Amino acid sequence: MPGLDESRPFVPVNIAILTVSDTRTLETDTSGKILVDRAQSAGHRIIDRKIIIDDVSLIRAQLQSWIADTEVDCVISTGGTGVTGRDVTPEAFESVYEKRIDGFGEAFRWISFQKIGTSAMQSRATAGVAGGTYLFALPGSTGACRDGWDDILAYQLDNRFRPCNFVEIMPRLEEAVPQRGKSAAKR
Repeated sequence: MPGLDESRPFVPVNIAILTVSDTRTLETDTSGKILVDRAQSAGHRIIDRKIIIDDVSLIRAQLQSWIADTEVDCVISTGGTGVTGRDVTPEAFESVYEKRIDGFGEAFRWISFQKIGTSAMQSRATAGVAGGTYLFALPGSTGACRDGWDDILAYQLDNRFRPCNFVEIMPRLEEAVPQRGKSAAKR
């Protein structure tokens, strides 16, 4: 059975939170706050938090900045994953991926389907890896952020979760990529 192995010491992950929105501010960004609160409650470190408008080049630039930052292990975004004209978060994320994590979006939509039925297909939640950094894009609703964290990320960003998790393979993310010192510096 999957679960936490309490005999293993917890390893905190350094996380950057990105909200993609044309209208939200730090004061009104309830989805970003949910992600910050849950990550910190779990024992992780929030390294940075930004709000960026729905613009592919601005989102990509922020992602590239965090990917290059040796302190950032993981980026979690909220917003811009729908199908309207302004929803461009998946395009920005996919433009920087070295590898996609297809199972993340699939698992997220499966979890969402249990709660909101066929409306789940409107989400283009996505994930990947670039420069030794995990990148996760969640929808902008508070419910989606709770589901994404509580049902997926809380486990996969906890090195004690068995049978496997994203944290324990962090040092190996750049095996075929010339070392920039990031993974080695993190662990």
